Amino acid sequence: MRVYVLGSGTPTPTAERFGTAYVVEVDGVYLQIDCGPAATWKLAKVGLFPTQIHTLFFTHHHFDHNVDYPCFLLTRWDQSVGTEPELQVFGPPPTVELTERLIGKDGVFSLDYLARMQWPTSQQVFVNRGGTLPRPAPRVHTQDISAGFRLDGDGWTMRCATAHHAEPYLTSLAYRLETPKGSLVFTGDTEPCDSGQQLAQGADGMLCMAWGTDDDVQRSGEAAGTCSVGDAARMAAKAGVKKLVLVHVGPSVGRPPKREEALRNAASFYDGDVVLASDLMTIDF
Repeated sequence: MRVYVLGSGTPTPTAERFGTAYVVEVDGVYLQIDCGPAATWKLAKVGLFPTQIHTLFFTHHHFDHNVDYPCFLLTRWDQSVGTEPELQVFGPPPTVELTERLIGKDGVFSLDYLARMQWPTSQQVFVNRGGTLPRPAPRVHTQDISAGFRLDGDGWTMRCATAHHAEPYLTSLAYRLETPKGSLVFTGDTEPCDSGQQLAQGADGMLCMAWGTDDDVQRSGEAAGTCSVGDAARMAAKAGVKKLVLVHVGPSVGRPPKREEALRNAASFYDGDVVLASDLMTIDF
């Protein structure tokens, strides 16, 4: 399995990190988790293309996890030839409503795609790309899901559990991907919780929120709903995870000397392999 880290940061943009998005490659199948800032552009930066993504999962609907969703939807549709599999999108509410408000019949981007369907030059571009007129409107299957959901794909299974982040205002989920080659857990944004730890039991890898070092998170009063570096390490150790990838990394954590402090913080609780992620990083499991 290969993970493309499109976005490994927080709502605060830095030169190294911004927002959250990942793609997992399993035997030529590409599964995307979240769609944070510039995720579509970052796909191209790592050598992928939106039309290669047929399944997208959302952990929750904070903007740093979904703000590039309209760009991804429209780019995938605009660059298609009309024969790609229908995009499947799963996530907690309001995944269905959000999609409808973006590209539904009366969605905010309906004027854009209707113009591209009808304007002769756009039609010619579509034909030149290999499409056959009439040009179809965007087709997306969306489903609001909750903890306990399971999706079986060709050689992979995705299931989810409750994460604890910004309830009751937003519902948050963590995901576990199972394949014959191994298992990966994406905690999404969460504080340490039994449901996340149970989901991660024995996983080959876990991508876990790491907002800041233990000291910094406690000092700032921002511990509720978040995982510190130490929290991520403790959860990985208790779950017996083989590799821990620190993501959703706060602005200070990714830069010296705080970076070294963060890695020491993780190592004091977890003796497995620790990776401090940055945008456009590729990690093999």
